Parts: sequence; structure tokens; C-alpha cells
Amino acid sequence: MPIIKSAIERAKTNVKANERNSAQLSTMRTAVKRFEQAKTAGADNAEELYRKASAAVDKAASKGLIKRNKASRDKSRMAARLAK
Repeated sequence: MPIIKSAIERAKTNVKANERNSAQLSTMRTAVKRFEQAKTAGADNAEELYRKASAAVDKAASKGLIKRNKASRDKSRMAARLAK
């Protein structure tokens, strides 16, 4: 455990940031999975789920949770899957 006050504060901040980042990543992954499952099942709302998943990926990239290239790659793969 840290002893210096600033280190204690930083540890608390890191815990909060970790929780926030984990939640954001989980939301993104869930949106992508829902799109994939809907597309596999042939659901009618696949296009709407694609938009939500794409927005979630963009948001994660803007927050620095994933790299921009990964976001672009994921969106491209989802778009190709939607077009099939």
C-alpha cells in the first residue's frame, strides 16, 4: 500500500478509471456480440444493432480504450458482415 498522500490518491483514481474503462469495454463487446448474434439468426433489426455497435466501437476508440486501427478494422468487418 502506498504511504505518500499523492500515491494514495492516485491509487484511488486508478481504481475508478479501471472500473469505468472495464464497463465501457464490456458495453462495446456486448453491442458487437448482439449484432453478430442478430446477423447469424437473420433478425430484422441487424442494421439498427450495427449502428449501435459501430457507435460503441467509436466511443471506445475516442476514449482510448482501443486503438483507432482496431476500431476501424472492427467496423469494417461488421459492415462486410451486414452486407452479406
